[in-house]
Amino acid sequence: MKSSLILLALGVASSVIHLTAKSKPVRLGKGDMMFQTVPGWGLDKDGFSQLGGTHGGVVVSKTGDVFVSANKGVVVFNQTGKKLREYVGARYQMMHDIEIREEGGIEYIYGARNKHGEGVKFKASDGEIVLNLPFPKDSGLNLKRFSPTAITIAPNGDIYLADGYSSNVIFRFNKSGKYLSHFGEKGNELKQFNTCHGMTLDTRYDPPRLLICDRNHAPRGRLVHYSLEGEFIEVVITDLGMPTSVAVRGDYVSVPDLHGGVVILNKDNKIQAVLGTTPNLPKRATYGVKQDKWVEGVFNGTHGSYWDGSGNLYVQDWNVSGRIIKLVRL
Repeated sequence: MKSSLILLALGVASSVIHLTAKSKPVRLGKGDMMFQTVPGWGLDKDGFSQLGGTHGGVVVSKTGDVFVSANKGVVVFNQTGKKLREYVGARYQMMHDIEIREEGGIEYIYGARNKHGEGVKFKASDGEIVLNLPFPKDSGLNLKRFSPTAITIAPNGDIYLADGYSSNVIFRFNKSGKYLSHFGEKGNELKQFNTCHGMTLDTRYDPPRLLICDRNHAPRGRLVHYSLEGEFIEVVITDLGMPTSVAVRGDYVSVPDLHGGVVILNKDNKIQAVLGTTPNLPKRATYGVKQDKWVEGVFNGTHGSYWDGSGNLYVQDWNVSGRIIKLVRL
C-alpha cells in the first residue's frame, strides 16, 4: 500500500506548477476517480484568498452553494467560486468540522467548534443559529476541557459530537439537544480513540453507521465503524497517515490526510486513488504555507472535503492564507 501511495504522489509531482491566476489545470487520480483542478477557484478579483486561515471543513447545499468554514466564520461560494455571503463573528468562528442536513425543507449547517467548546446548528440560508450544544453535564463526566472536532447527524435527528482534541469521548444528543449517551475513551487499543478527529454517517450501509477518523492511532491512522448506539463494529482501514475527515457519496469515500492528499476509498474500502499528495516532506502537515507558495495540484495539509451532486470534490487545506480547491470529476 505504501509503495502505491508513493508512486501516485510522484505522478502528481511531475506535472505541478506554482499557483497563479494563470495556472494551468492539473489532472489528479486514476480510473473512475480522475479529477482536474480549477485554478483560482474561490479567489477574489485580484487573485487573493477570501477565507483567512482555514482549519475546518466544507459542505455543498442542494442548490450547489459551497460552504467553507474558516477561522473567522463560514464563507459561501457559488459553483464558479464567486463569494455569495459569509457568516462571521464570535458565534461562527472556529468550526473545525461542518455537516449539512435538510430538515422539513430547510437546510441546516451543523458545526463542531473546537476552541469554543460546543456544537452549533444554524440555517444555511441566513445563518440564524437555532441550537447550541455545550458540554453535557448530565453525562456525569468531569472534563477539564471540551474541544469538539467532529459532528454528524443520524436519520432520526440524533446528533453526535466528538471531543477529539480532549477526552476522545463521542457524545450523543437528540434533535432538541438533550444528552442521551456517550462512548469512547483515549488510547491505542482496538476500541479506543487517539484523536477521533473526523466523523460522518456512512450511508453505504443499511442501517447506516458512524464512520470515524482515528487520526493519531498508533502506529498509523485508521478509520473505524461504530453503530449508532455507540458499539464498535470494525476497523475499516488502517495504515493511513493522519486522516482528518470523511465524506461519503454513493459507494465512494473521500478521506483528507493532514500529510497532504486525499485518499479515495471504493465500496470495498480499498484505496481507489490518492489526489494531490505533496512530494515535499517538510511541507506536509504544514499550516504556514502562504498563498505565494501554493502549488497547483499539490496539497500541504488537507483537512476537509465534500462531494457535490455531479461528483466534483471540494478540498480544504489547513492553511494560514486559507485554501479551498475545486476538483472537477472527469
